[in-house]
This record gives sequence, C-alpha cells and structure tokens, in this order.
Amino acid sequence: MNEAQIDLAHTVALGLIDDEDHHAIQTIIDTEDPTLCTQFLREVRETREALAHLASATPLPPPPSLRARLLAALAAEDPPVVS
Repeated sequence: MNEAQIDLAHTVALGLIDDEDHHAIQTIIDTEDPTLCTQFLREVRETREALAHLASATPLPPPPSLRARLLAALAAEDPPVVS
C-alpha cells in the first residue's frame, strides 16, 4: 500500500469519508489485486482497534506543577503584535 492508501484507510476508520474518498475506497476494494484489498481492510481494522483502545484508556490527571509551568511559559512570551 502507498501512503495515500494508508491515509485513506485511516480516514475510513475515523468515519470521515466524503464522495471522493468513497470512490477511491471502491477502487481499492474492487481491485484485481486481492493483496491490496486485504492490506487496506487490515489497516482499517487495526486503526479502529487502536482508536477503541485509546478511547477506553483511563485519563491521568496532569501533574500539579503543570499549570504553574504553563502559565510561567505564557508569561515569558512576547505578546503578539497587532498590525
């Protein structure tokens, strides 16, 4: 699979396909290369599994010092210049 096909598989896994993507997906699935179709469907499945795993992970609270460090970093930055 090439980079564009991998990106397309990720788009499918995220449920973000549009008409153009739908056509590209159909082209891959209807291909005469069964290996390409198998690789594509495996990439979609593995991406969905990874997303499900991430969604089920228990978030950890940030360390208490993070807020102070972020505020100090923001205060140290020069304010943006408005033109």
